Amino acid sequence: MPEKLIIFDYSGTLSLDAVDFGRSDNLMRNLQRSGLFALGVDNVSLFWNIVNETWPEGSTTGAGYKKVMCERIAELLGPKSAAKREEIARSVSRFVDAYLEHSRIDERWRLILKKLSVDESVNVIVATDHYAEATDSIIDHLAGCDIQAASLVSDIRSNFIVANSADIGVHKAHQQFWLVVKNSIKLNCKRILLIDDFGGNEQPADAYVDLEKINERRQMTQKILRDTFAADVQSISFVVEDKQATEMIGEASGIIDQFIL
Repeated sequence: MPEKLIIFDYSGTLSLDAVDFGRSDNLMRNLQRSGLFALGVDNVSLFWNIVNETWPEGSTTGAGYKKVMCERIAELLGPKSAAKREEIARSVSRFVDAYLEHSRIDERWRLILKKLSVDESVNVIVATDHYAEATDSIIDHLAGCDIQAASLVSDIRSNFIVANSADIGVHKAHQQFWLVVKNSIKLNCKRILLIDDFGGNEQPADAYVDLEKINERRQMTQKILRDTFAADVQSISFVVEDKQATEMIGEASGIIDQFIL
């Protein structure tokens, strides 16, 4: 049983494109292409209000991004929504599919991820607070890097596991998330390396990026990991603010190489 565990965050860490999708110009373009703009989701502020209001349910249940978004838009349209249900569903589906497709793993991670996938001395967890649809999407994006990953809640065994808050029922800043992870794959690790932006790379309009919440999330996650696994925890704060992504990924890859020696 490997005694080393590496935990990667997804959006903002492995996938910088997931964050890029949320830039105002990209959002407006995709709101228009999907048909949401014509339905009244015609500005960035309104879009983020919808996301922030539906995030608690969307990220901790199996409802999914499409369902919670459809329901909220129908509420905003009021009586007019009855005649537009199918149009709302089609538009939301196009928008969410575009987002998930855009949320690819950054190519600069490929080499180190591939190396980890064939290293029997380490387990890798892609731990993410995300919508239900993201689990299969992340597995597909890892497959594009020639890595066979599995969902935490599936019967497939792999040293690459996707642990999604929507599948577990709580966010990863809560101990219950990590207890489920530990018990599901019977982890007994002694050393943990955590690579996460803790929300620091998200778009400013996303409530998830609140500075106080970021710091709290980081401290709590490290403490919870130490307490849950009785392990030494080393973390990399992957915030691409003062450095270029290439430099950050290079530095993180070097630390990973040292960690698995």
